[in-house]
Amino acid sequence: MEISLQGRAAMVTGGSKGLGLATAHRFAASGAAVAVVARDVGVLGAAVEKLRSAGSGTVVGIAADVATADGVRHAYHEAMTQLGRLDILVNNAGSAATGPAAELADDVLQADLDLKLFAALRLSRLMWPQLVERRWGRIINVLAIAAKAPPAGTAPTSISRAAGMSLTKLLAGDGAPHNILVNALLVGSIESDQIERSARTEGVPVAELLARSGRRIPLGRVGRADEFANVACFLASEASSYVTGTAINVDGGLSPVV
Repeated sequence: MEISLQGRAAMVTGGSKGLGLATAHRFAASGAAVAVVARDVGVLGAAVEKLRSAGSGTVVGIAADVATADGVRHAYHEAMTQLGRLDILVNNAGSAATGPAAELADDVLQADLDLKLFAALRLSRLMWPQLVERRWGRIINVLAIAAKAPPAGTAPTSISRAAGMSLTKLLAGDGAPHNILVNALLVGSIESDQIERSARTEGVPVAELLARSGRRIPLGRVGRADEFANVACFLASEASSYVTGTAINVDGGLSPVV
């Protein structure tokens, strides 16, 4: 099955590295014009240069902090200025702050919700009118398997991710009459810069940490960012025309909940 995004324009938040960068690359290689949004100007510039040097389609970089309402508006209007339209939104900006829920400070939870939940809602809201007008749209919320089965000690991220699942279902219901499809991708263990940071913190080689992490996964290994990007590209395409309101695990079978 050929997956094509020819003629579409996409925005990927948190798109300068890891899953976001892999998704932006897959989208561009499939024919989409892509706006990559990230906070770090230096990392963003390197990511855009990497994407362009790969010979992909139109790629633009937008420096913005989508954890703020002003940052969201800036990212959206800059993408519209440079691309002229948006058909696909990947809400990937996020972090993995964890700790006991009983010790969770209000400001820490609010910051997490701002980055993961409110950013997704605000960007979706800004894009919504043009998607309704064209009767075509795709919104993909990148969450984590802890949204379905939160382990102890994973606040605030599990709270935000669970709220993201509810937002996904609500937007899918609102969008269905207009052919706006909204889904979530729930990540397990994927090779990323986060794993590299963990390896440095523990003082072990990355390969050792990957092998150790892979032993608890039914498929026996940690996933690759491009494997995640392939699923995202399917959901962003016409091929997913009857898939909406779902939360798909991309985790090698790790989640205890389907």
